[in-house]
Amino acid sequence: MPQCPNAYLCTMNSCDRDNWFEAWFDSPYYHMLYSHRNTAEADALVLNLQKLLQLKPGSRILDLACGKGRHSKALAMQGFNVTGVDLSERSIEEAKKTEDENLEFMVHDMRRPVAINYYDAVLNLFTSFGYFTSLRDNSRTIDAVHAALRPGGIFLIDYFNANKVQKAVEANPEGTLDMEGVHFHWNKMIENGAVVKEIEVTDNGKSFEFCEHVQLLALKDFADLLDEKFEIENIMGDYSMTPFDEQNSDRLILSCRKK
Repeated sequence: MPQCPNAYLCTMNSCDRDNWFEAWFDSPYYHMLYSHRNTAEADALVLNLQKLLQLKPGSRILDLACGKGRHSKALAMQGFNVTGVDLSERSIEEAKKTEDENLEFMVHDMRRPVAINYYDAVLNLFTSFGYFTSLRDNSRTIDAVHAALRPGGIFLIDYFNANKVQKAVEANPEGTLDMEGVHFHWNKMIENGAVVKEIEVTDNGKSFEFCEHVQLLALKDFADLLDEKFEIENIMGDYSMTPFDEQNSDRLILSCRKK
C-alpha cells in the first residue's frame, strides 16, 4: 500500500460500511470531489431557510455535521450565534480558522448531545444523516438533537429524495472525473436499504479506496423516527422551498418542532 496523504487514507482496503465516514471525510479527496458545493450555494440556502424559519437575530443555532463550516459561516453573517460540529478533525481544523465571537467549531459525534435545552435551532444540511449501518444510531442522533434544543426549538433536516436517488443509481451506476491531476472512478449500488458508492482515487500513480454508505430514508422513515419527539411542520422538495414531490423533488427538507 502506498504512503498516504494523511493518517486515515490507508486504513481501508475496501468499503468499511460501519466507519467509512472517518476515512473519507478526513481525506483531501472528499473535498476535491465535492468542491462544487461552494460558498454562494450556502449563502443562498441560508437566506431561504431564514425566510422559512423566521429565527430572531441572536438565536443560537447548531450546525450538525458542518464539514468545513460553509453554512455555519453564512448563518453567523446573518447575526446568529452559531456552533458548528463535525466528526472530521481535518474539517474542523480548517473551519476554526474562521471562528469569531458568534461562531465556534468543535469535533463532535452527532450521536451524543452537544448541550441540554440550549439551542433555538439545529440544522442538519446536505444529507448529513443516515451514515450508519445501525438504525439505532439514527434514533440516538434524533435523541441528541432533541436534548440540545430548547423547548419548542426547531430541527431542520435536509436529505436527498430517496426515491429519486434510487432511480438515478439504477440508471447510472458508474462514473469518472479528473481534477487537478487526480482521477476518480466510482461505482454506485443499492445494498440493504442504502446507497453504497465505492470510490477509487488515483493520484500520482498511487491508488486509494474509499466508500460512502447512506441509508435510503424516505418521508415515512423520517416521520417514524421523529414522531415521539418532534412535530413536522413543513415538507419541502428543494432549496427554493417548494413543496415536496416524491417522484420529482431533488431534496427532502423537513422543518420540525420539538415537542
